[in-house]
Amino acid sequence: MINNPLRVLRDRLDQIGSERADEDTSEREIFTVREHEPSYAKLYDPQVSKHQKEENRYGQKIDLLDLTANAFDAGRSMQINENPSVGENPNRNKQHGFHFTADNCIGCHACEAACSEKNDNPAHLAFRSVGYVEGGSYPDYKRMNISMACNHCDDPVCLKGCPTKAYTKHPEYGAVLQDPETCFGCGYCTWVCPYNAPQLDPLEGQVTKCNMCVDRLEVGLKPACVSACLGNALNFGVIEDMPENREQVNVSIPGFPDPSITQPNIRFQQTKTLPEEMTRTDVQPLKYHKQGDGMFRSVVDEKVGKARSWHLRRLSSRENPLVIFTLSTQAVIGAFALLFLGPILCPESFGLLNNSGVFYPILVTLIVIQGGGLFLSTLHLGKPMRFYRGFNNLRWSPLSREALGIALFFAGLTGFTLISFINEWLQFEWLETIRMFVGYFTLVAAVAGLYFMHCIYRIKARPFWNHWQVLSSFLGTTMSAGGVLFGLFSASAYFIESLNFNPLLSLVAGVVFFGLFIESVGLYAHAKYLNKEEGEGAAAHYIQCTTFGNTYIARNMVIGVSMLAAIVFCVWTPNGWLATTVGLMFSLVLMLALLVGRALFYVLVIPTTMPGAFFWKNKGFEEHARDIGLANMPQVGVVPDPH
Repeated sequence: MINNPLRVLRDRLDQIGSERADEDTSEREIFTVREHEPSYAKLYDPQVSKHQKEENRYGQKIDLLDLTANAFDAGRSMQINENPSVGENPNRNKQHGFHFTADNCIGCHACEAACSEKNDNPAHLAFRSVGYVEGGSYPDYKRMNISMACNHCDDPVCLKGCPTKAYTKHPEYGAVLQDPETCFGCGYCTWVCPYNAPQLDPLEGQVTKCNMCVDRLEVGLKPACVSACLGNALNFGVIEDMPENREQVNVSIPGFPDPSITQPNIRFQQTKTLPEEMTRTDVQPLKYHKQGDGMFRSVVDEKVGKARSWHLRRLSSRENPLVIFTLSTQAVIGAFALLFLGPILCPESFGLLNNSGVFYPILVTLIVIQGGGLFLSTLHLGKPMRFYRGFNNLRWSPLSREALGIALFFAGLTGFTLISFINEWLQFEWLETIRMFVGYFTLVAAVAGLYFMHCIYRIKARPFWNHWQVLSSFLGTTMSAGGVLFGLFSASAYFIESLNFNPLLSLVAGVVFFGLFIESVGLYAHAKYLNKEEGEGAAAHYIQCTTFGNTYIARNMVIGVSMLAAIVFCVWTPNGWLATTVGLMFSLVLMLALLVGRALFYVLVIPTTMPGAFFWKNKGFEEHARDIGLANMPQVGVVPDPH
């Protein structure tokens, strides 16, 4: 069998900078079973199982071999610890899942401890975590604890979103497993997962998660967390097979995300009466109201009141490289579109620029800016040297598709520049034809890249992002930031060569105005939508109007004033130094506003996820720990963010 040359190249690239270690070829046990293993740690006897159902709650076949049309061998080995042994459970190829009884959970965190001990996790990572919601008042105060890990979903969004193909849905037990060695630490799976299951380790630069303890399952034992549960709150088995002493197999519980997002394989029991309103103990402004059907819905909890603040320091986040990358890419795309299409659509206004001495310096500058943006985007990765793995999942991942689109745009921009420079000397008609073809190709690649860039953020688990405003914002920024960048280049060029650039400036100002108008319409529609909605999206908007209220208003005012300035430049363009000074001032202020707006875009989003654990899963505690230095103590479980 001949190896795929691309795969061989990828594997060799992976070896660059990695430590060499002697390969251990010795066969290891799947899992060591202790003597006198207690009965509660063993899987339910499949010989007397009362499981009779063929489909689960979502209409999905429970028999995974039948579901996959027997594409896999029923007795294949999972090669756990390089051991070819195969488990003897006859339900091995059926979808398994967790059953959680909230009535029994006492919040002891034994499941957390057992999971971390089994997987040798550091203090700042936990594949399973316990949180709680509470409500009522003394003496009728009630708390509901929630233990949550990966739910090994029927429709795993982590698998579809991962650009490196690090995730696999196995027909054995239905486990969704992740390979940390394939992961390059982009963290996109942590964005799309509603259950906070994938854990990004900033120290190792990779994601890890719950693996369903498949090594224990292969030897007839339940997962470590289930075996350690003191209150008999956790159980495990074939999905929809109700455990003993259980009455319910619900798919939701107060605080649980919408099951339709991923079709999770977890079932709940909660029979005790809860108050009409349950609150979270973390810093998220969310609470849960009981509806007429008995279900709970997340609504805004105005914890900090209506006072507005600036909090400019909090605009900095781990996503800073993405802030610069998205803005620079959109600005370069907009500037190139004007540079290429301008002479075609308006030759009288744009023609002089193409014939000036700054045409090629402008193209080179665009290449440098785009190259810098691409470089910064790799710094967002936990393993920047493995950026090339981002193209692995073109079938499903919008991240892979965006990467391909932007890469082709950059290649096209570079090729267009080189061909233009060569044709400047040779003046061949056929070379000009090729140049125009490459130019149109570059624009098509740019459009595709922008579209999939917006698709990245249309995430059901993050309602603040899941709105068409993302597309209007990206398109508007492409026109406004691209117009500003092109206008600065053009003004400089015409000013240096003492040419009248008023007609061109008027057209560019029109493009900037139209871009700002598109973005303004999107922002207005988004705010109007969130004011009517409830849940995590509305909570993010509440933070936007309070914690960052002054910053938010200032950004909007700058956009409004910039629109007026663009209109003025459309109908009246001053000459000389006045035009340069005024245009430069408004350009810098507008770019700063776009930068602040994009930073708000990343820091405001609140995921649709379970309430955090008591201490270290609480984001407020993490911020407090970093502010006072507690994060330097490993035992508190807060790792300093290296970004």
